[in-house]
Amino acid sequence: MCLDQLGFEAKASHKRRMTLLLPLLASFAFQAAPPAPARVPAPAAVAAATKWPIREADFLIRDFRYRSGERMPSLRIHYTTLGQPRRNARGEIDNAVMVLHGTGGSGKQFLQPQFANELYGPGQPLDISRYWIILPDNIGHGGSSKPSDGLRMRFPAYDYDDMVEAQHRLLSEGLGIRRMRLIMGTSMGCMHSFLWGETFPDFARALMPLACQPVEIAGLNRIWRQLLVDGIRADPAWVGGDYKSQPMQGLRTAASMLILVGAAPLNLQQAFPTREAAAENARARIDASMASLDANDLIYQVEASRTYNPWPKLESITTAVTWLNSADDFINPRNLDLPQRAIARMPDARFRLIPESAETRGHGTHTWARFWTRDLRDLLARTEAVAAP
Repeated sequence: MCLDQLGFEAKASHKRRMTLLLPLLASFAFQAAPPAPARVPAPAAVAAATKWPIREADFLIRDFRYRSGERMPSLRIHYTTLGQPRRNARGEIDNAVMVLHGTGGSGKQFLQPQFANELYGPGQPLDISRYWIILPDNIGHGGSSKPSDGLRMRFPAYDYDDMVEAQHRLLSEGLGIRRMRLIMGTSMGCMHSFLWGETFPDFARALMPLACQPVEIAGLNRIWRQLLVDGIRADPAWVGGDYKSQPMQGLRTAASMLILVGAAPLNLQQAFPTREAAAENARARIDASMASLDANDLIYQVEASRTYNPWPKLESITTAVTWLNSADDFINPRNLDLPQRAIARMPDARFRLIPESAETRGHGTHTWARFWTRDLRDLLARTEAVAAP
C-alpha cells in the first residue's frame, strides 16, 4: 500500500525498504511498481526516477466541516505541482489538470517513471510546458492532515465526499481555478472522478476515471476491505487505536490482504516462476509494508469508501468521460456488467477494458500509462473545443 512520501530523496537504508515495498504499492494504492526479479534487488538495481521540476505547498482550510458533522479548525491539504498556470483572454486559468491518487497513496506517486515518463515530457499527452499538473494528497494521506498526526481514532470520520469537497476548495479557493481542463484519478481517485461529475458537473471539461466502478462498495469489494479493517481491530495490540507501537499482527493481516487483491496472475507467474522466488518476494513485501504502514491511518483510508455510491445519479454526469478498467483487476472484476449499464446512462461517456497480458499489473495497471495514453490523447482531442459554461 502506498504511503506518505515515496522516498525519492531517502537515505540508502530507506531506499532498500522502498525497493521491497514497491510491488505492494503497485497492488493496492496503487503505484504499480515494475515487476521485481526473483531475488530482491539491491538498491543500485532500481532505476532512478526522473527529477521533475516540482513545487510543493500546503493549503489550509479553516473550520472544515465534515459530512459527519464533525469540524476541524484547520485542515491541511498538501499538494505538488508541475508546469505553470496559463490564462485565457478572460484571465481564467484554462490548462489545469488534477490527478487523484488511490487509497493509501499520495500525489507524488505520479512522479514514478511508468506514469510520469509517459505523460509529462515534450510532446506527450500532459506535456508540462502546456499543462499545469496538480497532484494533491487527499485527507488522511501523504502530507495532508491524518489520524497519525496525533488525533488517532479521534480524527473526524472522513469519507469520499469530504475528500472531493477539500479538493474543490483547494482548486477554487487556494489556486483560483474556475474550470479544470481535466480531472483524472486512479482507484479511489477514479471513484472521486465520478463524484466530481455529479457534485460539480461544470467544473471540468473532461474526466478520466481509471480502475473502479460507479457503484456502492459491496460484494467482494466490501468483504476484503472489512476483513482488512477487522484484522487490525482484532489485534489486542491495537488497543482502540491508542497503541504505543504498531499492532504488528493486525498489520500483517492487512498487508497480506493488500498483496492478494492487487495481484496480477500472469505477471506474477512470469516474474516468480518458482516456489522459492514467490515465497521470498511475498515475505519481502510483507516486511517492507509492515515497516511503513500506520494502522489507524489505514483503517480510515479503507473505511472512507463506506458512503460511496454515485450509481443513482449517473445521468447527471454530462462531462465527457473516458473510463478504463483492466481485465486482470481482482477489485473490479471483468465479468460484472456494471460498465455497460453505467455507460448507457451517461450521455458522453466511453469505456474500455484493457486486455489481460503478462505485462499488465492487475489493479495497478492504472498507473502504467503506456496501456492508456492513446485513450487520454483521444479524450483531450474530443474536448479541446468545449466551451466554458
